[in-house]
Amino acid sequence: MGPNLYRAPKGTYYLLVKRGGKQFRRSLRTSDLALAKRRLREFQERVTKLSVEGDNRNLRFEDLANQWLASRKAELKPSSFSRREVALKGLLPYLGNHPLRSIGQKHFDAWKAGRGAKISARSWNIEVETLKQIFAYAKEDLKILVDNPADTLKRRKVKQAGIVIPSKEQFRALVQNLREGHRATGEAAGFVEFLAYSGCRKEEAAEVLWNDVNFALGTLLVTGGEKGTKNHEVRTIPLFQPLQRLLETIRTRKPQAQGRIFEIRAARMQILRACERLGLPRFGHHTMRHFFCSNAIEAGCDFKVIAGWLGHKDGGVLVARTYGHLRNEHSEAMARRITFDAAG
Repeated sequence: MGPNLYRAPKGTYYLLVKRGGKQFRRSLRTSDLALAKRRLREFQERVTKLSVEGDNRNLRFEDLANQWLASRKAELKPSSFSRREVALKGLLPYLGNHPLRSIGQKHFDAWKAGRGAKISARSWNIEVETLKQIFAYAKEDLKILVDNPADTLKRRKVKQAGIVIPSKEQFRALVQNLREGHRATGEAAGFVEFLAYSGCRKEEAAEVLWNDVNFALGTLLVTGGEKGTKNHEVRTIPLFQPLQRLLETIRTRKPQAQGRIFEIRAARMQILRACERLGLPRFGHHTMRHFFCSNAIEAGCDFKVIAGWLGHKDGGVLVARTYGHLRNEHSEAMARRITFDAAG
């Protein structure tokens, strides 16, 4: 039907194109000649961008994956890099020894059959995302692929776990129980309070320095230390009254303290043991972030403002989706206080 253009017996068109000694055959998924010619031109434009030199053309998946991971190491946090390494361990048994250009749906089906029932939706999504990024690297950076074969893979819906938020009474009991323990649990009490009064993540709180606290301006700088915050941006939050009171108390006890405010970097075990002693749910570090948000919502703070304090960049969308029900409950509780009417 023209250069590189053919029609199958069923009437649909397909292309045959050569580049660097490799022949590409693709269905154009149409029986309309004009549309088939346009799709052929688009494909030819992509093919002309392919690299025809060097050793990359014959890469195995494992070699490509390691090359991609090495290229990303500098820009990934250690925890993110570790997640990608774990994802590759799950992918390599199914794809590792295959030449990159031979990988197709049958290889993905084998991976789905072998891994699908064994891993959680979250792990599945990380492996899918890793696959897409590896093939995108081959396509966009190395220019050895025309298409990204992993684009057809779908994410799974992750079931959100219910959020557990302590009541004010439970929070006070937890802090008091920690304070009554030995020195390590006393330090944990301050750490827990700091999380609850600032909304910081555990890693962020562990890196806060005394130099980050400005009592004169009433601000706290959240940097995340050398590793940075989750979104790699420094933010400034107010010294909320309970947060300022806590920091002034710690400063009174440690007037000569320099560097980091807290000597510990986590208090997970202390929190869990205190919860067991008190018969409370299994609270954790992130529970205190939820506690901060719930108190901010009860105080009437705007979702967008809360998002800024938390370090979210979505303008409050995640806060509204996660904690919106709390505002409704608070509003209903306040509404029940309105009892006056003309009937007396």
